[in-house]
Amino acid sequence: MHKRIERERKTLTQMMELYCRGNHSSNGLCTDCVALLEYAHKKLEKCPFQEGKPTCGKCPVHCYSLDRREKIRAVMRYSGPRMMFTHPIATIWHLIDSRRDEPVNQKVKMRDKKQ
Repeated sequence: MHKRIERERKTLTQMMELYCRGNHSSNGLCTDCVALLEYAHKKLEKCPFQEGKPTCGKCPVHCYSLDRREKIRAVMRYSGPRMMFTHPIATIWHLIDSRRDEPVNQKVKMRDKKQ
C-alpha cells in the first residue's frame, strides 16, 4: 500500500474514533461507525489516484454513495477541528496534502509512459 493511502487510512480511523466517542458515547467504535470506516477503507484501496490522491474535499471523483458521503462529511466536520489537539501530526500532514493542486492519476501516468 502506498504511504499516502496508508496515512489517509490512519487519519480517517482517528477521525472516526473521535466522532464516535463524542457522538455515540461508546468505548471504541459502534457498529454503524465500523461499517462506515470499512466502507471508506475499501474506497481508499480502489482510489484511482493512489499516491497522487488529494484530500477528499479537492477530489474530482466522488466515490462515496450519497448517503455515506453525508455521513463522512458529518464525521469530518466534527472531528476536523478536534484533530489538532488530539492528533497534531496527522493534522499537519492533512494540511500539507490539502495544498496539492491537482490529483495525479498514477494509472494515466503509467499508460502515457507505455505509448
